[in-house]
Amino acid sequence: MLRRIALLIALLVAVPVAAHQQKIAISTIALNSRTERIELVHQVPVHDAEHALRFQGAKDPDIIGSAASREAFATYVTRRFRLWVDGELVTPEYVGSEIVGGNLMVYQDMPAPAGAAQFTVNSQILTDLWARQQNRVNIGGGTKVETFVFTVNTAARDFTL
Repeated sequence: MLRRIALLIALLVAVPVAAHQQKIAISTIALNSRTERIELVHQVPVHDAEHALRFQGAKDPDIIGSAASREAFATYVTRRFRLWVDGELVTPEYVGSEIVGGNLMVYQDMPAPAGAAQFTVNSQILTDLWARQQNRVNIGGGTKVETFVFTVNTAARDFTL
């Protein structure tokens, strides 16, 4: 009986832990050969996004229920994710955002450069809040994916599509 009570207490304590910041964001950069556009998708846990908005001074951010909160965080993401093409900083077009499961998805795209180009990327999403934040950037699609991991002050990385 004592074991069951201990197990129940352990489960009740573990549930709030699941609501803590996950401290990971995942971005994907891929070429859509049908549209000849480079598509960027950023995936950030809703809880982390709301915490970031509070840190920036928002009173009661609600990523799920408020389009204004979603847009405010999407703007933050597009400022903290940097992309260069042939050494020139570019700003991919903001397409929109949506909630998928417990994550906020932020979508961007841009025209693919004509011919071969050298890309450079740096993802510093949420690194201004948490020193242990990890941002994974997946380049490409299918079976040919290259992944970079960025943390606070990680240098930009080069790639080709």
